[in-house]
Amino acid sequence: MTVLKTSLRNFLAHKGRMALSAVAVLLSVAFVCGTLVFTDTMNTTFDKLFAATSSDVTVSAKKSSDTGETVSGNGKPPVMPASVLDEVKGVRGVKSAEGTVFSTSVTVVDADKDSLSPSSGAPTIVGNWNTNDARTMEITSGAAPGNAGQIMVDADTADKHGLGLGDELGVITAVGTHRAKISGIADFTVTNPGAAMFYLDTGTAQRILVGETGVYTNVNVTAASGVTDDRLKKDVSAALGGAYKVQTAKEVADANAEEVGDFMGVLKYAMLGFAGIAFLVGIFLIINTFSMLVAQRTREIGLMRAIGSSRRQVNRSVLVEALLLGVVGSVLGVAAGVGLAVGLMKLMGLMGMELSTGDLTIAWTTPVLGLVLGVVVTVLAAYLPARRAGRISPMAALRDAGTPADAKAGAVRAVLGLLLTGAGGYALYLAADAGKASDGSLWLGLGVVASLIGFVVVGPVLAAGVVRVLSVVLLRAFGPVGRMAERNALRNPRRTGATGAALMIGLALVACLSVVGSSMVASATDQLDKTVGTDFIIQNDQGQPITEQAVRAVKSADGLERVTEYKILDADLITPDGKRSKNETINAADPSYAEDVRTKTVAGDLADAYRPGSMSVFEGFAEEHGIDIGSPVKVDFKDGTTATLTVRAITSDEVVIDKGAMYASITTVAKYVPAEDMPLDLLVFATAKEGQQEAAYQALKTALHDFPQYQVRDQTDYKEALKDQIGQLLNMIYGLLGLAIIVAILGVVNTLALSVVERTREIGLMRAIGLSRRQLRRMIRLESVVIALFGALLGLGLGMVWGATAQQLLALEGLKVLDIPWPTIGGVFAGSAFVGLFAALVPAFRAGRMNVLNAIATD
Repeated sequence: MTVLKTSLRNFLAHKGRMALSAVAVLLSVAFVCGTLVFTDTMNTTFDKLFAATSSDVTVSAKKSSDTGETVSGNGKPPVMPASVLDEVKGVRGVKSAEGTVFSTSVTVVDADKDSLSPSSGAPTIVGNWNTNDARTMEITSGAAPGNAGQIMVDADTADKHGLGLGDELGVITAVGTHRAKISGIADFTVTNPGAAMFYLDTGTAQRILVGETGVYTNVNVTAASGVTDDRLKKDVSAALGGAYKVQTAKEVADANAEEVGDFMGVLKYAMLGFAGIAFLVGIFLIINTFSMLVAQRTREIGLMRAIGSSRRQVNRSVLVEALLLGVVGSVLGVAAGVGLAVGLMKLMGLMGMELSTGDLTIAWTTPVLGLVLGVVVTVLAAYLPARRAGRISPMAALRDAGTPADAKAGAVRAVLGLLLTGAGGYALYLAADAGKASDGSLWLGLGVVASLIGFVVVGPVLAAGVVRVLSVVLLRAFGPVGRMAERNALRNPRRTGATGAALMIGLALVACLSVVGSSMVASATDQLDKTVGTDFIIQNDQGQPITEQAVRAVKSADGLERVTEYKILDADLITPDGKRSKNETINAADPSYAEDVRTKTVAGDLADAYRPGSMSVFEGFAEEHGIDIGSPVKVDFKDGTTATLTVRAITSDEVVIDKGAMYASITTVAKYVPAEDMPLDLLVFATAKEGQQEAAYQALKTALHDFPQYQVRDQTDYKEALKDQIGQLLNMIYGLLGLAIIVAILGVVNTLALSVVERTREIGLMRAIGLSRRQLRRMIRLESVVIALFGALLGLGLGMVWGATAQQLLALEGLKVLDIPWPTIGGVFAGSAFVGLFAALVPAFRAGRMNVLNAIATD
């Protein structure tokens, strides 16, 4: 009980000094709990949506997916004849059945031909208005479509794009373009998943989406009273003879939930990973806080030991303070995490996905996990300072506050740190020298961990040298104030090393990812320059196929020398060794593709692969199955018959574009795949006549004016798009790493604040002998800057080594250009100086306001 009272008294006495450490715990716990609450809420929302939108039993074509996605390679959804509906209606236990038709391979545009598709990447869905949809949507304005000239839109899409009744829209599909005016607006009665929903009457939907009437994509079946879904499914399947896919509401909902769950799982664990980094950085902050508090209370602890307190009691007293800190920070963190989850839900709303706070899901495990993590991490971080406190002898009561550094411990730390760093460096060397990326990645992970721990351990040793170098460059210009700032930073290398290490971790990851991202862009750009021989690439950024009408428009453009079509087909391959390789991809293109993309071969000529009855395979596949030039390969097309093709070329694995592709000509493939099942083009390449590139570029854009879903890019555009995609990903990662850097900044603030308290008498004496308030504040700011730059220098250097090693592994996959983004590295380094200045604002202000006489009188 005495230990608890002492700990509580000390905790309350130093609550201001504990505040920043508590904030670090709070932020880390909040990120963990917020992630869990947000992802659980998303799963709950989608579970409710899938349950509400699934009929008791759904009948669909065999080729449709389990999630209801009904788009095939030809841009049209797989369908079944309307007679299926009549058969289903006659099955015992069926209360009602309704045929529906819908597609997601569509683009809807307004009168100005601007796309109405969600910017979030959610699908655009066009279908017929039916009873099942009426369960989740309510018509709030106008009426459902009654003829070919009418269309209904969901309220969220209408609000986002300013649409109203009577506005004309264009529905662009593989069949053609259909124009209709808005007859009604329907609002979601469940959470809007972010999709843009459009409804036509049944006959129009069939003609526009499929190209024929008398067909459906799905038949939604409702069970009669007392009939279970499983029983109904069994009866319907028996009546249809297994010719179609039959699923219960639970099966459809589970399939949808699994697909969403895969994405949510990746998102959750990625965010938890960044929370873990923030926790790691917070550990340094907590260690520093308690180390400095113990040092400041050396005489107090010595007196406690002198009057009978045991080492165990002192140790336990410090740990109880850490426990109190962990509990307070964790409890506040759990509450803040719920707030963070609500904030993320509001952010998703701005992106088009309206998440209701009524679905807010807080599992009992979430606050428990947050509390356990926060408390355990805090107590573990305080363990070493607590042990140090327990070793303070009663004689410390006769000395001034503070204890000199343990020289032996410093030597042990230096040796251990160098060993770990050396082991990490050797592992990174093995990773860079690996023959396979899979083997090298294991060494890379080991090298990153070992070198990071090594730098953390050896940080105090490095601080002495690095800070001196930085001081010569930056601080000596400020005269005596600069020299005092240098000495303050060097006074306790362990503290400086720990503070710098907190910042080092976040910046090392930033530097590593910057190098990897920049190298990927540079490598891909280099590959484009060396490999792509065409001028223009036409594609849909959402992966929709290119319609025949759009291809004809491309071919009609003036100034073109050639146009190359490019399709993707699924097939099983039966190789000469008798093995069946399932679900392979055949890249079918016009023979001119060999000129458009100059793919390196290790045997044969790629142009020969486009001869009748010929194909190519990639190097790894050929080695695995013993394939040589002239080997026959049976190709069993999923939507056609089996062909026996002769291998005329083997492509190199050391490529980026079309890595692992198997080529054949469209003419060859067309002999074995019926025209109605032949997929549409995934890409179209166009090459301008000599000297007419600019004119051809404008002609292509004009020709595709009525097809806004497709983008025309020259090589410069393509490189910029690639750079933007990688840049957006990196910016998102940098934003998540920002939490760790914020915690690191708190660490610098806390170190300086406690350092000011620790040096109260010293500051008073310096003020007494003539140091001005401005000089004092400048000294503290300079000390903060040099500590921040020390951490930045270590972090950026370490991160660039990690990034360069990772790039060597990427080189095995064809990304061979190492590019160091020096502007980014330099900007981050300069930014670290501003971080140091910012972190010193409050400590410097408080130091400047100290009463000189009171400071001198401080014990």
